[in-house]
Amino acid sequence: MSVVRPAKIQPKEFAFSEETLKQAEKLVAKYPADRRRSAVIPLLWVVQKQHENWLPLVAIKAVADYLGMPEIRVFEVATFYSMFNLQPVGKYFIQVCGTTPCMLAGSDEIIKLCKSRISPEERKVSEDGNFSWLEVECLGACANAPMVQINDDYFEDLDQESFARLLDDIVAGRKVKVGPQNTRFSSEPEDGPTVLEAYVKEGEEGLNATAKIAESEWEF
Repeated sequence: MSVVRPAKIQPKEFAFSEETLKQAEKLVAKYPADRRRSAVIPLLWVVQKQHENWLPLVAIKAVADYLGMPEIRVFEVATFYSMFNLQPVGKYFIQVCGTTPCMLAGSDEIIKLCKSRISPEERKVSEDGNFSWLEVECLGACANAPMVQINDDYFEDLDQESFARLLDDIVAGRKVKVGPQNTRFSSEPEDGPTVLEAYVKEGEEGLNATAKIAESEWEF
């Protein structure tokens, strides 16, 4: 994981857009008047969306001023969560999960492809401006490992071949399939359910498999 640092080149000004201001008002309204600071995370997210998916220091200051917080407190939040970018990112920002389930399933191969095709360094935008990448902690799709998040979408059950094809399709503007990149629809076993089959005897189609497991474990 790389150290989070603000971009060297910073814009001098930032102001909430009309749409961002409306969303900020709705977010703050969810909390008691003396707890408006609780809106800092969702507000940073909205501001980041406004500013090409990254947070310059002037945007962090704008959030701090709006919420009545010390600027350093907002900066601490922005640097703690990998969902916030303090440097410019590519048009397609790739977050590669490197936590244990994804690592065991081959996330290292996905990272190798990111290094060779996009940039050897995390957070560095590719020469064509299309991509940047970052290794992050668990994204909550462990059953579909390895996986990546590209902008707001998850792409799961990847290997180097399917990931390379995904990048090709994105660059070419072709429609891509969000979610698992193999034959399954969600997180179900790719070959169909098998766990309880051993408890269903031939000729007992109406057997409750769960009850059969219970009978094998306990006496009734």
